[in-house]
Amino acid sequence: MPRYRRGISLIGLIYILVGIYVAWVYDYITPALLKDIAEALLAVFLWFLVLLGVDLRLNG
Repeated sequence: MPRYRRGISLIGLIYILVGIYVAWVYDYITPALLKDIAEALLAVFLWFLVLLGVDLRLNG
C-alpha cells in the first residue's frame, strides 16, 4: 500500500518564505500588520478571555 505524505514540501516552504520576504521588502507586510494579525490570532484562540473582559491588545 502506498503511503502519502501530508504536509508541505521543501520546495513549497521555500516558495512561501521567498514570497514573505518579497512582500516584506515591498511593504505589503509591515510591523503594524504583524501586530494586528497577532492580536487577531490571540482573540481567536483565547476568545473566552475576551468574553471575560480581558484586553488582548499588544502594546508597544
